[in-house]
Amino acid sequence: MSHAQQATENPRVSGRRPDAEVMYPAMALWIGVFCAVLGLVPGWITGAKLPLQNLWANQVMPDQMPFSLLPLSQYEVLSLIALLTTGGAAAGLAVRLWNPNHRRAATWWAVGGVLLVHSTAAIQSFVALGSGLMGGKLASLYFFGLLAGVMLSVAAGLVAVLLFASKSRATTTIGVGLMASSVTSWLMLWAVGIADHRNLPLEVVTIAHWLPAVLVGCSLAWCGLKPPLRLVVWALNLAFLWVIPAVFTATQSVVGTRVIAGDIPEMVLMGQQVLAAALGPEGGAGQTLLLAVVVALVGVGIRAVAARKGSSQQ
Repeated sequence: MSHAQQATENPRVSGRRPDAEVMYPAMALWIGVFCAVLGLVPGWITGAKLPLQNLWANQVMPDQMPFSLLPLSQYEVLSLIALLTTGGAAAGLAVRLWNPNHRRAATWWAVGGVLLVHSTAAIQSFVALGSGLMGGKLASLYFFGLLAGVMLSVAAGLVAVLLFASKSRATTTIGVGLMASSVTSWLMLWAVGIADHRNLPLEVVTIAHWLPAVLVGCSLAWCGLKPPLRLVVWALNLAFLWVIPAVFTATQSVVGTRVIAGDIPEMVLMGQQVLAAALGPEGGAGQTLLLAVVVALVGVGIRAVAARKGSSQQ
């Protein structure tokens, strides 16, 4: 056997480490698992129990509700979205910062870790919910409506992994635009869980109102304006900043009402009305868009000045 063949077949001679082939997938999988669990933690601060249910078969106190990894409730829709998507974004960001040699494979192993945690949490939580709900058409509609919402949120979390783990700045920036509102909601869950609604400082609420615009503005500054195609990314992120909070507001308004619960046509009509109001001038989106643009342009200017200073010193 020639020396070249020995080097190819012998990992020690060729310089390849056998354990590295196992280390990358295992590390990426654990990144996905850890980040997904971290994303769910704010929902466990108050005890990891199902919230009180309007359609529960028996009247019980809050501390008598069963253990649940997800706060399944029509009043917690936005919380569920935040819990199930932020972990995915964190996993993707971790892979991007890690920047392994087998990046694509690591990304998909991270996706697998996130999916494993979220699937386990969803199955356990819906088993707990289904075991206590009263029977009837409305309860079934409620159960499967929440199930559909959770499945969509899980899928969105997996998309977030792919966007944030991408090598492309433009793609990751789009991920930030899609996730800015959810990440803000996730941070608010921490604040509410620690301080409670009644003790939450007004400054925290104010910061939460403007934080999505700051996140979007910083991401656009990092993305930059060149090549000109990145102007499309700017337009998309500003559109996300305008539309996504309005959609969240409309969704929570519709699913959180008890007056027309189960009346699908009335719920759709209400959603359209709330969405139109949130997207209109009185919705307040203009100020957040302006802040995002200002932050982005200031960031681009700072980067340009720093680049000029760096080139002049060389």
